[in-house]
Amino acid sequence: MTGDAGAASAPVKYDPWELREQVALGAIPYVLLGISTVLGLLVYPNSPGGIAAMLGLTALGAGWIAWMVTLHPGWRDRANLAVLYYVGLLAILGALIAVNPLYGFAAMVGYVHAFMLPSPWRLAGIGVTAAFSAASQLGGFAVIVDATPVYLLALVVNTAIATTFCLFGWRVEEQSAQRKVVIGELAEANARLEAAMEENAGLQAQLLTQAREAGVQDERQRMAGEIHDTIAQGLAGVVTQLQAARQAHERGADWLRHVDVAQDMARESLAEARRSVHALRPGELEEAALPEALGAIAERWTAAHGVPARFTSTGTVRAMHPEVEGTLLRTAQEALVNVAKHAAASRVALTLSYMGDVVTLDVRDDGVGFAPERVRPGADGGHGLAAMRRRVGRVAGRLEIESAPGAGTALSACVPAVPAEAAP
Repeated sequence: MTGDAGAASAPVKYDPWELREQVALGAIPYVLLGISTVLGLLVYPNSPGGIAAMLGLTALGAGWIAWMVTLHPGWRDRANLAVLYYVGLLAILGALIAVNPLYGFAAMVGYVHAFMLPSPWRLAGIGVTAAFSAASQLGGFAVIVDATPVYLLALVVNTAIATTFCLFGWRVEEQSAQRKVVIGELAEANARLEAAMEENAGLQAQLLTQAREAGVQDERQRMAGEIHDTIAQGLAGVVTQLQAARQAHERGADWLRHVDVAQDMARESLAEARRSVHALRPGELEEAALPEALGAIAERWTAAHGVPARFTSTGTVRAMHPEVEGTLLRTAQEALVNVAKHAAASRVALTLSYMGDVVTLDVRDDGVGFAPERVRPGADGGHGLAAMRRRVGRVAGRLEIESAPGAGTALSACVPAVPAEAAP
């Protein structure tokens, strides 16, 4: 509770318990002065002049405490005023004990108010107060000369006891001050946390809006891809079969077979479109494992286009995450559609390879080939190769294409081998 001379102190905030403690400490000096005065008048014999001096000094002490402490509590934090007050207090207490030794009770105020002194002066104040207390216990200052050894013993005992209790009190005071500092820091941190939480709430709302917009965009892309993989592919197959039926009819060949194939393809495309709306797995994977489903797709494609498509599976077959299997199946379908539309191939080979932590699908043909670097995004209606890349990328995979004019095409989709147990 020290401070620089002339420094103004900020108002101190106390909790209810500390407020009661401050009130009690503020009343102690007046209570001790009152008790000492009553005992001095009733017990200790004195002359009228001594009684007048005693009452006058008592009034002076009460007024000194009231003016310097009670009415101006901020002064205790100003080092020069605190020292001035304490020196004056000791002078009044010493005079009272000289007039009446029973004012040794009031001398205890010196112990309590030693807290107001700067740290280097506190022990000195306690020492002087202990000297006054020891003198009062032996009957006054006049006895010191006749009983010096006893006085010194009483002084040592008073000093030891007072110092012990005061050091303990100072330690409690320091801890209380430290707690107040910590509480203030916690309050400040809590205010910053509340501000951060409010800011975080705003960010969360913004993120939710962005996530909602991203979800809408992702759903649009999914639906566009699914429509391309189902309706567009199916309609392209239906158109191809109807053209083949017209040509067969003109030649007088069996054109009904092509109509039947077109009808079956239209039904499958309608079923797949319904499944896409509900975000379900491809129908081929509902009742068959991925290798069997790819083999069936290759057989149907061969029957529809008259070009042999051979399917091979290598490695240990194991169930993969539905997204992984759906991605590979849709990639195979899109690759075969591209072969039918652009490659003019005489044979196609599909290979599904289970290799440790990845699964790879390779689709190769001996068609006319093309220059991949010259393919413009969206050149085939906005999907095609771009749709395959996007679909494979959604499952953290990669799509590689090797081709050259007249050298056929090799397409490879490599995706992580996420097991089916990882599916939510």
